[in-house]
Amino acid sequence: MRIFVYPGSFDPITNGHLDIIKRASELCDKLIVAVLVNNSKKPVFSLEERVELIECAVEGIDNVEVESFTGLLIDFMKKKNATVIVKGLRAVSDFEYELQMALLNKKLDHNVETLFMMTNINYSFLSSSSVRELAKHNGNIDGLVPDCIIDKVLKRLRSN
Repeated sequence: MRIFVYPGSFDPITNGHLDIIKRASELCDKLIVAVLVNNSKKPVFSLEERVELIECAVEGIDNVEVESFTGLLIDFMKKKNATVIVKGLRAVSDFEYELQMALLNKKLDHNVETLFMMTNINYSFLSSSSVRELAKHNGNIDGLVPDCIIDKVLKRLRSN
């Protein structure tokens, strides 16, 4: 079974993330969207909330599972018998950092590959932080996040 992992903080999930999830899920038997605890970031949504938002967004994609994890991605990969890390790239600037991470992961486990997927051009400008800023300042986030989470995102960010 080909198991891929798409890791990220997803605070919140965007349509750009969802596009990568849909496309990557077609390349494997199982795709695990792995929501990570990143101690260098202060998320707006709790880990549990981010998992719930993603589960709503991926409903109906049968081979996609959503899990959270702490620690090293490579350890999570081993635990799940996964062999491919999926990373979405919006611009060349994303590639520089992601290449370093891919090489480090390869050093830690030579059996793990990293698959870089270019974003759909319609989402090349999109990030979770831009969604948070827009929502916080009463901007329109329609088309930027999955429809099923818009109300939850707006409620959280407009109440802060």
